[in-house]
Amino acid sequence: MRALITGASSGIGRDIAKALAKEGYDLIIVARNVDKLNKLEASLKATGVSIQVVQMDLNSEENCRNLHKQFKNQVDLLVNNAGLGVFGKFENTDLDKELQLINTNIMSLHILTKLFLQDMKVSNNGQILNVASIAGYMPGPLMSAYYASKAYVVRLSQGIKEELRRDKSNVKISVLCPGPVNTNFNNVANFKFSARPLTSEYVAKYTIKKLKKNRFYIVPGFSIRCLRHFAKIVPDNVISRFVYVMQKNKNK
Repeated sequence: MRALITGASSGIGRDIAKALAKEGYDLIIVARNVDKLNKLEASLKATGVSIQVVQMDLNSEENCRNLHKQFKNQVDLLVNNAGLGVFGKFENTDLDKELQLINTNIMSLHILTKLFLQDMKVSNNGQILNVASIAGYMPGPLMSAYYASKAYVVRLSQGIKEELRRDKSNVKISVLCPGPVNTNFNNVANFKFSARPLTSEYVAKYTIKKLKKNRFYIVPGFSIRCLRHFAKIVPDNVISRFVYVMQKNKNK
């Protein structure tokens, strides 16, 4: 079995790679920071699995297409984990950073999901994990672009799931929706949490456990599972006010 993991240099992606290596998966680890990828590769040598390091910026349609061409029909599990965040009022946030966010969180995930899914449909086997967030279930003032991008990931994955079900396909898709996780993402987004976040190691282990059971929704943490259901029944304008206050307080 072989897994391709984007955003594998740190946080959830890195720890999913570690968990999959323990399960015997050969790995293709992809990220911009090759030094961190090489460090991860070195740390996993004792597992005996094959590891291929790919330095690549997925903020590029051409790179995404080339990544698929390089590993076409060679991936049993695709983990779309690469992601960016931008914090601040929408009118004030940097447009170039937001376009990078859209390219990484939406465009790259869309391209890789489509192309590798087509391969998997032909072989009638394979699994895709799209990393979204609990943010995908609610409006997100002060991180509007990020929340919107994760809503796209959730809805895209839901639609694909139903198509696969109707086709009676053996290909499986899952969507990971964590809440606060202590990762480098927070530094990149210029954002911090006041509440204690989950560790990326816990999220990774929980995710692999649920992937084995072919669970579609993977939501680590009891409080975050409650929040997901809460977001379904409370009006959006109330949720929006709640999120604004929560995020403003978190970033003090």
